Amino acid sequence: MALPQPRNVLPLEGQIDLNVSAKVTETINELIKDKPARLVVDLSGVTYIDSSGLAVLINATRDMEDYGGIFMLAGVREEVRPILETARLENFFPIYPSVDEALAAP
Repeated sequence: MALPQPRNVLPLEGQIDLNVSAKVTETINELIKDKPARLVVDLSGVTYIDSSGLAVLINATRDMEDYGGIFMLAGVREEVRPILETARLENFFPIYPSVDEALAAP
């Protein structure tokens, strides 16, 4: 998985499950290594996320909080929102309708 440009936005696509979670973790860890003030994960292309994918996002949030960074989600689709709600994570992550709105957030 190549690092995105800009380096504080990570667009994901398809299903984020056990098959791809390790690659997503590697990419996020590479981005967090530079300690960005904020990192936006664009989920507008994601159709499904399982518990391993959620764990990746939770761990990234905690890793960023360790140094004062903000981990944000953007573009959560209607198919994915109930998964976040069932896991009671809709209030754990700052969630924005679009990447632009996440980047513009105070």
